[in-house]
Amino acid sequence: MARILIAEDEADIAAGLRDNFEFEGFEVIVAADGQAALQAAAAKSPDLILLDLMLPKVDGLEVCRRVREAGYRIPILMLTAKSQEIDVVRGLEAGADDYITKPFSIRELIARVRAALRRTAAGKGLSRVLRIGEATVDLVKGKVERGKEVFTLGHFELEILKMLVESAEAPVERNRLLDVIWGLEGFPATRTVDNHIVSLRRKLEPDPKHPRHIITVHSIGYKFVP
Repeated sequence: MARILIAEDEADIAAGLRDNFEFEGFEVIVAADGQAALQAAAAKSPDLILLDLMLPKVDGLEVCRRVREAGYRIPILMLTAKSQEIDVVRGLEAGADDYITKPFSIRELIARVRAALRRTAAGKGLSRVLRIGEATVDLVKGKVERGKEVFTLGHFELEILKMLVESAEAPVERNRLLDVIWGLEGFPATRTVDNHIVSLRRKLEPDPKHPRHIITVHSIGYKFVP
């Protein structure tokens, strides 16, 4: 049973989320402010956090930053009443994995939560540290060391890499990457995957324009070559 921490200060919304997720078989912890959320994250070891952006005491962005600084790699989904792009960007830069804007569909939210938990579980079978050519990758910290350079992998870069490594030598379709990593088939546009691949190659490959490990499979997607 997956354990979810819901950090939400609006009591009606928190109660509705608790009821729906408990009905779906999840164990639910509710925190009404940011300080309580940080304490619950440390004490209860949730598998995923649903985090409202506008929390009292400690806001959602700061909660997200502190959780990431403490070394927790669990999925964090931001709940926000704001739809402006800058708020989304700030949340993702703070370490959030995804966001959903209020009012939201509970079915969509549950689907995103399940997708986030699936990809987290899929990555648990991998070794913590991978050696890829001249690069050493720490899959827990999301760090790449290549020569004297150190890079940080973004969440989506890390999840793409895990999927490709798990299917080593076999092509992985763009739409499958979208479905598993972003949680909704066909969303966002496939160009999003390509952009993350470009960034991933810059961090892993000595010559990103002539990659040896993250290979394009034309008309299909990508594959990993050890």
